[in-house]
Amino acid sequence: MSRLKRNHRAATADGSAGRRVRRGAAQVKSAAAQMKPFAQRAGAATKRRVHRTRAWAAPRVERTGQVLQDSVAPKVSAWLSTAAQRLEPAKPHGSRWRKLAGFSGLAAAAGAAAALVRNRKKPDSATPAAATDAGDAAPATAVSDGRATASTDADGQVRTS
Repeated sequence: MSRLKRNHRAATADGSAGRRVRRGAAQVKSAAAQMKPFAQRAGAATKRRVHRTRAWAAPRVERTGQVLQDSVAPKVSAWLSTAAQRLEPAKPHGSRWRKLAGFSGLAAAAGAAAALVRNRKKPDSATPAAATDAGDAAPATAVSDGRATASTDADGQVRTS
């Protein structure tokens, strides 16, 4: 077959196939236009039915959850607690000398604190009661019958006039 004949046959086949596709598309468009209202109504009905079904199922699921929580959950919780206790390894015994050392240290600290408090409350025996700071000394004292008066200096010495 010649090249021209082959090209011509391919062009006509392509043209006839294109026409068939266009005719089929036109038929599908008309069928789709007729089915569109039915599809819209079916979609709305499905939405209503799903809403009704969910409204019906919600209280039943809630009640089932409560029953499970009240009856099954405590049993499962108790079972898990006992399983955890069985799984937990035994605690090692603590050495007694640590407790003894701790109590001894605590007693020593309490004794030291008591000694400090006791020593604070005791008056200082090294300083006589008559000797006080110059700031605490009484100002000059005068005798009412005209005798000599005594006064203290800034250095704490008593002088008479």
